[in-house]
Order: sequence, then structure tokens, then C-alpha cells
Amino acid sequence: MSVLYQARKWERTQEAFIKDNLANALKELGEIDLYFAYPGSILLNRLDYYLRENDSKGFLRLSQCIASNIISKKFHRDISVWDIENYEDDPFNRLPQAISRIKTKPYFEVLSIVPHARSRWQHIKEEARGVRRSEDEFVYETVVVGSAVDALKCIILNSDIESVVLYDGFENGYDEKDSFLKIFEGVIDFQSLDKSDYLSIGLAQAINKIRPELDIFLLSDQNIESFSGKKESLIFDRIFYQMEEPLEIHLSIIESINNRYKTPFFDNLKKYAERPIATFHALPIARGKSIFTSNWISDMGDFYGPNLFLAESSATTGGLDSLLEPTGNIKDAQDMAAKAFGADHAFFVTNGTSTSNKMVLQALLVPGDIVILDRNCHKSHHYGCVLAGAQPYYVEAFPLVEYSMYGGVPIKTIKQSLLKLKSQGEIDRVKMVDLTNCTFDGHVYDVRRVMEECLAIKPDLIFLWDEAWFGFAHWSPLLRQRTAMGAADALSQALSQPEALIAWEEQQKTLGENPSDEALLENRLIPDPRLVKIRVYQTNSIHKSMSALRQGSIVLVKDIKFEHVESQFHEAIFTHASTSPNLQIIASLDVARRQMQLEGYGLVANAMRVSLEIRKQINNHPLISKYFRVLNNSEMIPEKFRESGISDYNDPSVSWIKAIDAIKNDEFIIDPSRMTLSCGHAGFDGTTFKNILADKFNIQLNKTSRNSVLLQSNINNNRSDIALLLGVLNEISMDLDNKSQKFGKEYQINFQKSVDELIFDLPHLPNFSKFDDCYRSNPQSDTLHGDIRRAFYDAYNELKCEYIDLNSTEIETRLESGPVLVSANFVIPYPPGFPIMVPGQVITKEIIEFMRKLDVKEIHGFNKNLGLKLLKTGSI
Repeated sequence: MSVLYQARKWERTQEAFIKDNLANALKELGEIDLYFAYPGSILLNRLDYYLRENDSKGFLRLSQCIASNIISKKFHRDISVWDIENYEDDPFNRLPQAISRIKTKPYFEVLSIVPHARSRWQHIKEEARGVRRSEDEFVYETVVVGSAVDALKCIILNSDIESVVLYDGFENGYDEKDSFLKIFEGVIDFQSLDKSDYLSIGLAQAINKIRPELDIFLLSDQNIESFSGKKESLIFDRIFYQMEEPLEIHLSIIESINNRYKTPFFDNLKKYAERPIATFHALPIARGKSIFTSNWISDMGDFYGPNLFLAESSATTGGLDSLLEPTGNIKDAQDMAAKAFGADHAFFVTNGTSTSNKMVLQALLVPGDIVILDRNCHKSHHYGCVLAGAQPYYVEAFPLVEYSMYGGVPIKTIKQSLLKLKSQGEIDRVKMVDLTNCTFDGHVYDVRRVMEECLAIKPDLIFLWDEAWFGFAHWSPLLRQRTAMGAADALSQALSQPEALIAWEEQQKTLGENPSDEALLENRLIPDPRLVKIRVYQTNSIHKSMSALRQGSIVLVKDIKFEHVESQFHEAIFTHASTSPNLQIIASLDVARRQMQLEGYGLVANAMRVSLEIRKQINNHPLISKYFRVLNNSEMIPEKFRESGISDYNDPSVSWIKAIDAIKNDEFIIDPSRMTLSCGHAGFDGTTFKNILADKFNIQLNKTSRNSVLLQSNINNNRSDIALLLGVLNEISMDLDNKSQKFGKEYQINFQKSVDELIFDLPHLPNFSKFDDCYRSNPQSDTLHGDIRRAFYDAYNELKCEYIDLNSTEIETRLESGPVLVSANFVIPYPPGFPIMVPGQVITKEIIEFMRKLDVKEIHGFNKNLGLKLLKTGSI
């Protein structure tokens, strides 16, 4: 937009130095334009012509049109905008006739990497246009570069690229001093470009690491018949012998895009809605007749429109499919989702990730199994243990007392739990490690490291990663490595290499035959690749970060032994899934996958930009930052978990190279899209501030803590949203300043008192205590797991229960001299949202103090009128 800004100044002032600035800006724009189809050399040449002719009005008019088309992406929808002034006789602006018509088809761009001279590149673009057909379902433009490095820059910068065509013979072009590419060395091994026998293979592998969804085609003048039979060739979607079949190349590009574009279930649902159908099943709302002919509820039909009702059915035939036992288009849609997310299997769920988690736990665990479980995870995991009869071994996340929240569970804590169970002879009972990635507040694990070190202690562990909030991360080359499926893939590849066994053997020499627990805790452990079984499950709330309807969830599987548990996994589906699933939710899961495969990379990148800009604007604003601030990495993650030392994503003194090193290597990072906005210094508790934003300013958010609220940027946000948020925060800050000046010292003293209560007078966050001895298989041991299921159902017997007032002095007496206080149920305050009591847990003084200091209205499992529900342990 610098060009547009200076164009306005030039048109207004006619100053020569501005014209010089524009000439330099155009030169820089031309270098960037290399990686994009629009605006292209024709329009940039036209701008240059206006500049040389001193036509400031023409320059401004054209630059405004180009800027508008880029921002609105009108060039995706209307090809005529490429020829803005449409001067038929103007040689600078005459576009090929093949692209002069209006476009209504989905648009994308194809990257061609060629060995030809730059003077030939425009001809290559023309050749690509020449094979277009009116019956093509999509329209594309070609971007041409001449080296591997420019290809990678294009892939990173241009989110419209959907297909790549490699012409053998192009240059490497790698320069280790290239500052732009050095940023991405943590993701891409650029040295592999030189190691491969074919540069094309090395480049294709590098592209696949950045954007694995892209289709890659190879044009080669070598012996492609022989090469096509090699394993390395599988990275290409198809291999052609040079340009002997230009139409076939075009058709292959179109077909590959169509393979991602098709949505098997949604497509069939649309066809079903178009058919004239008489319904004789139990769903009166289907076809909408009871709605549109009603004297009383026809407004519902007006609001939703006819398609919603035409696409409703309880049938599983006639073009539809069964979610419980899919064999047709739902199965196809799930298979496509699995491929899109890098999984072996995928299962759609229409009643939320709460159900997805319970499905996995029930399918993989049996009564008596032990699960290493984050005590602060979503309640569905705790209830899943109750249903499966598994015994949770609760591990604690690091606390952030000043914000009334928890982070993630340190790897050292997880290893300690495994080693403790091993020393007690119970390691064989440990079946699963179950963690939340990322947490509600944005703490993201080094997933690969957690799995590697745990598998070094017990090589057959199953991992369940609840990534309800993190599904979008697959579409970011930086964050993908921190997802369950991304880490499982990287770990599988690493363990298959000869170097993995060598590294393990070297570690064994260092640690010795019988290493102490201390040595195992202090060293980063390497698993024995001969023993490891990769068994990873990931659950995603697709509706939380992608374009799916509420309750749309998915279970992703990469389990080498899945065939051994598949039948029981289906039993878990039968247990939890509705026999009448919402067809619109299933369709939205199908469509969400399509969108992310075709434009997820660009959408997620934009969400990151929005978040970083919000952080920068709030924390650097002279007035807003007086009352509000987005907490940075150092405030959300203790230093010992940040090896990189990164304290703030927006720190101008920190290079992106170091920031990406943090994403790759730190034990925990903060998901950039999640922003904890501290509001305590403005005198607001989280719940009050959330309600003010919603009721007065129409800004909605979800999670709060005692002195903060959580903001999330997602694929739905844009720069206008940033402006709205900043305007609201500025208005509130100005009001606080005005009140302070207007009402004087007494007001200021009271205001500071309320701030101090929110910032300093905070309840201690209690850890999990232990299960009562009657719920532990070995009361003499100091391990933490217990029979939560038996405690849960003991509470169903009122004769075994009692109630005690939270503020009763009897509590102090019993804490001091007994009998012990044992929780009969889950007690979950919102906020902070984690269970401070679970069935069978011993209640401690710290827990009581925390409960008494809570000022939240919503506490699940606690009836203020009755008091705490306790189990009479003597009667059990």
C-alpha cells in the first residue's frame, strides 16, 4: 500500500522526489510480483508508463484499482479487472483474448519452475492459457520462476498456488546468506536440495514440508519409464516426458484440484435436496412442508430458507449414508479428511469433541488400565475414565497463579510418573498418556519430544492429544510440527532411519545398563526404534477453528496396531454416536476439509497476522496499554521451558529466525492465535469485562479468568475486526482516565483497591491431592492413580454420602482430626474450568481455601444450598 499512499501525494503535490520514490517502489514491487500472477507485468508496465509520462492521475487511478482488487480479491472472481482501463489499442494494456472474459469459476494459480531464459516466461504463461477449455471447472493463472529457491519463496508467499509443475533442468539458486529463506531453515532442510540425485526430487520434498496439500507434477527429459518405478517418484502426482502432452498436463492439474474440491457427502446431500421426495419416516421437518404451510411457524422457514429442510432426513439410503457404519459418501469424506490431516483414519463426530475424547478412551482402555492424565484437561477425559473404568494418574501442569490459570504438564513431570509406576511394578498397566494440546489458554507442547521420551520408558504407549482448539495448525508449516499427526509422521520417519538406532546405542553407552531415575529425568531420552510402536490419536473440534457447524468434531488416527482395536473402536462409536446425526454438521465437516485443503494455508497465515497486529497495537498504545495488555510468552511460560529465551513474538530485537527456533525447540510455546488480554489493571474481573464487551460493544469472546479474557484470531477475522477491538479498548480506556480526573483522589484510591484485589489477592491454585486409600489398589505406595469409576458410582448411593457446608467450622475440625473429607463428585469452577475435586479424591485445606475465595457464579458439581457432597469412607 506504500505505492498507493505515495501516488496520492504525487497527484496532490507533483513533487519530483515523490516520483523518484514511486520509481523505487515499483522496482521493489516488480521483484515481489515475480511470485504472484496478479497484478502481473502488463499492469505494472502500465504504471511505469504513467510514471514516465508524468500522468499522476492515471497512475493514481490504476494503483487504486490494483490495490482494491488485491484487498477484495476481485481478481479471483472477475478476470476483467486484469484489464482495468480496457484500452483496446494500448499495447501496454492489451491482455490475451483467452482471459478477457468474466470468470465465475473458482480461481487458483499454478507455479511452473523452468530452466528457460526469463524472456521465455511470458510465452510459457500464454501456452498454459492456450489449453484452457470452456468446460473446465476451474480457472488458473501461471506463475513462472527459474530456480528452486524462488519456487520455495513463491510457495511461502503466495497462498493462491495450488499446483506445481517442475521442468527438469532448473537452477538451485540457494544462497546461505538469503535472509528470507534462513527464517525457514527450521522447517526446511535446504541442504537436501543438493543431496538428491535429482534437484526436482529435493525441491518436491521441500515443497511437501511447507504445503503437503499441493499437487506436484514433473516434466523430465530423462528416462521417466525407469524413474517412475522408483520409490522417490511417489512424491509426484504424475510424471510427463517434457511438453509432449500440454493438454494432458492441463487436464491433470484440473483433475487434481477437483479431487480436493469434491465433497462426497455434501455433494450427495445437495443432489438429495433437489429430488422430489415423499417422506414416510419420523422427521416431520424434512422437506419443510410442516414449516412453510404453517400459520404459526412459517417465519422459521423464512429465516432459514428452504434448503435446510430439503436437506434433512433420517434416512441412510437414496444417496445418503450411515455415520455409524459408513460405506459410501461419508466413508469417502472421512478418507479424504484423513489424507488432508496426514492421518491413516478419520472419523466424523456430530456431538462435539467431548464425545470424540470419550470414544477414544472407551475404545482403547479397559477397567484397571492406568492413564497418565493432565488434571486440568477437559472434563470429557475424566468422564471417559469413569466410563472405561481406567484409573487416572493425575499429573500437574505448571501454575500461573497471577492469572488464575495453568499451563502445560512439563515433560519431567510426565517422566516422573512413568518412572514411579515402573518402580512400583505397575508400568505394564500404563496404557495411555492423555494431554491437551493446545490448552484453552494457548500452551502448546513439543509433541514429538513428549512422545519420544515417554516411548523411551515404555515403547508401546498410546497417546491421545486433545487438540480441540488446534485443528487449524496443520495448515501452518511452522505449527504443523507441534500437532499430533505432524509429530507422529516426523517421528515415524526419523525412527525408520539407520541413525535412530545409532543414536539410541550411543545413549545406552552414556547412561549405562541400569541408569538411575535421576539420570533418566535429566537427559533427553531417545527410544529404541526396534521396540517403538507409533500409536497416536488426535481429536479436533473442527467447529472451533474451521468453517464447520457447532458440534462438528473429528477423530484422527495414526496407530500401527489399529486393526487390532478397530472393532472396539467401532463399538465406542456405536455407544456414543447418535443414530440420528445432524446431516448438516456432517456436510459442514466435509466442506471445512475442502476449504482448508484449498485455502487453509492463506487463511491461517492471515489469522496469525491479525493476532500479531492486535498484540502489537494494544501493547504499544500509549493509553490502552495503561489498562490492558496482551500477555507475552515470558508471562505465560516460565523461563525454564523457553530454551530460546523468546519473551515476545513482537519483540523488534528478536529475529524471525530465533522465533522459529523457539517454535521448533522450546518445551512450550504459545499459540500465536490465542491472546490472553489482562483486564485487571482496568479494574475488571474477566467475567464482568466479557459481559461489557458483549452487551455494550457487540464483541463476543468465550474464556475468562479472574483478571483476564481470552481473545482468539481465526480464519474469520480481518483488519476491520482489529480496528473495532482497538476502538473499543481505547474508548473504555478514555472513560477510565476521564473518571479518574473527574472524581478525584477518593475515586482513585477505591479504583486502585479494586485493581489490587484482582492482581494481587489471588487464590492459590491447589494441586491434585490423592485418591482415598479405599480407592487405591495399593494404599502403601505413593503413586497417585485410583479407581475413579467405583468412587463415581458409590456416590449414587445416598446412604454412602453426606453434605457439609463450605463455610462450616466442622470442615476445619475434620481437616485437623478426621474423618477424612472425600469428594463424591466432580467439582469444576468456571473459571478456571479444571476439576479441583474428582470422585474419590481427598479434600485438603488448600482446596477448601481455594473454594472459599472463588467469586464465580458457575461451579459444576457444587450445590451451594446443600454444600459439598462427600463420601462416607467408613461405610464403603
